[in-house]
Amino acid sequence: MSGGPLAGTTVVDLTRALAGPYATLMLADAGADVIKVERPGKGDDTRGWGPPFVGEPGAEESTYFLSVNRSKKSVVLDFKDEDDLEKLKRLIRRADVLVENFRPGVMERMGLGRDELEEMNPRLVYLSISGFGEGGPDGHRPGFDQIAQGEGGLMSFTGPVGGPPTKVGVPIADMLSGMFGAFGVAAALAEREKSGRGQKVTSSLLGSIVGIQAFQGTRWLIAGEVPEPEGNRHPTIAPYGAYKCADGEINIAVGSEGLWRRFAPLVSMDPDDERFSDNGKRRANVDELEAEITSAFKSASVDEWVERLGEAGVPAGRVKTLDEVYESPQIEHLGLVDTVGHPTLGEIRLPGSPVRYGRSGKRDPEPPPTLGQHTGEVFGAPDG
Repeated sequence: MSGGPLAGTTVVDLTRALAGPYATLMLADAGADVIKVERPGKGDDTRGWGPPFVGEPGAEESTYFLSVNRSKKSVVLDFKDEDDLEKLKRLIRRADVLVENFRPGVMERMGLGRDELEEMNPRLVYLSISGFGEGGPDGHRPGFDQIAQGEGGLMSFTGPVGGPPTKVGVPIADMLSGMFGAFGVAAALAEREKSGRGQKVTSSLLGSIVGIQAFQGTRWLIAGEVPEPEGNRHPTIAPYGAYKCADGEINIAVGSEGLWRRFAPLVSMDPDDERFSDNGKRRANVDELEAEITSAFKSASVDEWVERLGEAGVPAGRVKTLDEVYESPQIEHLGLVDTVGHPTLGEIRLPGSPVRYGRSGKRDPEPPPTLGQHTGEVFGAPDG
């Protein structure tokens, strides 16, 4: 058990906010030694994002920062200081991976453009995450999650039936660009085993939103349909969505004709009713279908319906609040909460990685670092 497949891999992390830190979080969870380089004084922008903040006055920590920076080392460098810039270059020379999400031109102004990095370390895998991708008419624009959700079309088909356009409840563009970036790094590291050379990898918030549109994208590209918000309904399958029960809401997924024939009798419907006898008809008559289903579901509790549906083999589940999620025995079984000892906060719980490796093992999680906590360890000098 080596503590993850990337154990022994060194990552220099120049990122801040969420997209880049999410990428390096995934690499850290896989066992990489991630050295997070932060600005003197303030550090990563998210150290100041809140409330909520936790901890004693003067030593507060942002829960936003804590969410994506576990198992990393923090060092402080001032890139305007020549000595600190040279320290950074020394780190890069011995690193396997460099990750940055600066605006275009910043790396070049520091003497760390693509050509300089390749000369400095030919084996370096270099991930650059941007808002709108490299070049093109929008490549210069700064990237923020909600802007990318809007410009990438995601908001246009998310939200209640008829609108208004609605963002996803987490910064999904940031997280997806980090996930795609981490995947790109892993692929480039695998290729390096054959070629012996590193390469530049790019991902963007805009590209990541477009990249996950799946059947919504082909609705337009192939069928010529522009998707609109449909609330909790599925745009192509019925019944599939959320329904009110006597004491809460339930999700159901009747994704095949076989499931429909098992489901319909449970809600006192005839599976051969001409209006609903196949998925196309159910979609065409979805308002009538949902009215009958809603009336039936209100007759019993969520738990009763989950049990009935489960016995019939129909996929269903409660719509839970986060406190209910983290109290779930299944979440505990899957090890999706990491408990770590933070240097100033004591024992804290964090959302954990869902990925497991059968042979390489799982890295033991470490607490998110305080600002500059590992400067002395990394550079052999006093912290600060």
